[in-house]
Amino acid sequence: MLEILYQDDDIVAVNKPANLAVHRSKFVGPDDAFLVDMVREQVDGRVHLAHRLDRATSGVLLIARSPEVAAALGEQFMGRTVRKRYLAVARGWPDPGEGVIDYALPGSRDTGPRREASTDYRTLATTEVEIALGRYERQRYSLVLAEPRTGRFRQIRKHFAHIHHPLIGDSQHGRGDHNRLFKQHFSSHRLLLHALRLDILHPVSGQPLAIEAGLDDTWNRLLDRFTWSDALTSALTDDC
Repeated sequence: MLEILYQDDDIVAVNKPANLAVHRSKFVGPDDAFLVDMVREQVDGRVHLAHRLDRATSGVLLIARSPEVAAALGEQFMGRTVRKRYLAVARGWPDPGEGVIDYALPGSRDTGPRREASTDYRTLATTEVEIALGRYERQRYSLVLAEPRTGRFRQIRKHFAHIHHPLIGDSQHGRGDHNRLFKQHFSSHRLLLHALRLDILHPVSGQPLAIEAGLDDTWNRLLDRFTWSDALTSALTDDC
């Protein structure tokens, strides 16, 4: 069963688990489970995806109950009036600790034309672990909050790789040695990228709506292990 974060006659928001494909596509196999089918089993009536999340990414996913509502939500996303906040763990300590990654990206095909893309980021907390890897005796990691201004394919993952601070668990754009370190020492077997909060205007009433998605066991263990929980709570309190 999916966790339903919000539901009314017009929209449904669910907390998407990591490694669950949202819908059928060329990137997933024909026998995989799909989130959209699971939603149909839990709610009555038709459902229409309002936006997408990568298979490996968890967090808030918005679903419309009619084509008209889907179109209205699509206009908000296209108009860049939706505020999207993601939580991630990156290798190293970004310098500066906050800023904007402005780097054009292609679509799903790396050989396709590049389009402007920008992501705001802020380092919430850092840690240094005494585990040798390569030529370094200690490894540095950061808890970061990312807000993509645009919605390009795998934008956050590609942008952090571009500034040489790839996300932990990213098998396409990250570092395999650091991914293995997190698997072996911290029992983390997923991409550490989570759609934490989505701020929209309700497509029918026009009222502001903020939807938050809680973290899974892997995330909570890491927050405890690195004593990052207070930093995350403080950041979200100050940000709201």
